[in-house]
Amino acid sequence: MISGLFIAAYFFFSAPDAAHAFHLSKSVMEYNEQEKALQISMHIYLDDLEDALRLEGNDDLFLCTEKEDPQAEGYMEAYVKKHFLITVNGVSKDYQFLGKEPSEDFQATWCYIEIENIDELKELTITHDLLMEVFDDQKNVIQLIGPNRKRGTLLFQKGRKQETVKF
Repeated sequence: MISGLFIAAYFFFSAPDAAHAFHLSKSVMEYNEQEKALQISMHIYLDDLEDALRLEGNDDLFLCTEKEDPQAEGYMEAYVKKHFLITVNGVSKDYQFLGKEPSEDFQATWCYIEIENIDELKELTITHDLLMEVFDDQKNVIQLIGPNRKRGTLLFQKGRKQETVKF
């Protein structure tokens, strides 16, 4: 039922971040039935994200450092909202960007996103072209946990920026 299932994604999620040469973002998207919310954790390499933000005219942001530009998180939020779109049960949803924090090795950032008030999740359409304007080989992987803990993995890349999942 979930299209785009890729065993290789297992290696992306379990491999150390030294695989950065692959231009990869990793996300976990989980439907929390008790809270009636779609909760997303997105792992993005800082140097890649800064390259993308630089293309939009935002230089010297120093993301996740002591010298971070005070407007950096706002620029990040706008960029993510432009390149990561979600439709739930046929309705386009705006989401709350809860914030970010650096990864343990300070090479990446974790961004946290949530969509509330989802009484029932029947269909999910995701458009995910984050960093694809910067890197031709960019891959974005989502580990999806849906209703009844149903699991799947989605892969987004140039030529395949959108996936629809029915539960």
